[in-house]
Amino acid sequence: MPVPTYDEMYNPLLKAMRALGGSSSNSELDDKVAEILGLSEEEINAIHVGNRTRLSYRMAWARNYLKRYGLLENSARGVWALTLKGKKTDTVDKIEVNKYVKGLDKKLETVEEKVEEGKVLGDEEVLWQDELIEELLKMDPSAFERLCQRMLRESGFIQVEVTGRSGDGGIDGNGILKVNGFISFFVTFQCKRYKGSVPPKEIRDFRGASIGRSEKGLFITTGTFTRDAKAEAVREGAPRIDLVDGEMLAEKLKELRLGIDVEMEEAVTIDKKWFENF
Repeated sequence: MPVPTYDEMYNPLLKAMRALGGSSSNSELDDKVAEILGLSEEEINAIHVGNRTRLSYRMAWARNYLKRYGLLENSARGVWALTLKGKKTDTVDKIEVNKYVKGLDKKLETVEEKVEEGKVLGDEEVLWQDELIEELLKMDPSAFERLCQRMLRESGFIQVEVTGRSGDGGIDGNGILKVNGFISFFVTFQCKRYKGSVPPKEIRDFRGASIGRSEKGLFITTGTFTRDAKAEAVREGAPRIDLVDGEMLAEKLKELRLGIDVEMEEAVTIDKKWFENF
């Protein structure tokens, strides 16, 4: 079946959240919804706008609407969870949800919604993650490698080195991840500016180059990973490769405030006792 429109995703999304125990990362949630809908590999990997797949794009809007409707919440780490209201809600009426959310945001009332293939919301509705990925794709490969180096350092890695040697099996650098100040892992990483979905061959090649040179492999991309690539990364009997796709990369850069400013609404509370004690 073709990928449903964003509002037809509401109920499969809620079903997936319950199946995943009430909380989930974006990637896990997308995979579970694809499984529930019985989507093919081709449908999962189809690009919609920019560098985002149609599935990822529509799921992002579905999560956005259900959050505003009060059924979902998300943390700074990009983990989504059912709210108390969400846990009590099995299904929703998409017309009711759309009407409620658009009542909160007048801008959405002016967006032309289309249900034909290839359109969900007007293309002017660009998600910040997509805008960021477009900027990353404009970067010189060596600059992108340095950005990933900075991100890893900010995330707790030490001795992070960018090698970037050609013919090195895709290894762009290495570093040491220290856990709780006691345990260390030597990690090789590949950082790939990619439009579209990374196939399993890229994962196999990177693993082959990393074996014997590190204890962990980390593959970072601006794109997405095919279902087969994800399966290859955790294939039984082979060293596991950790994957960071474009959406996870965007969330991490946001969390670390690397090139991203987040405006927070200021809440002012007067401490009356403070003045009384003067």
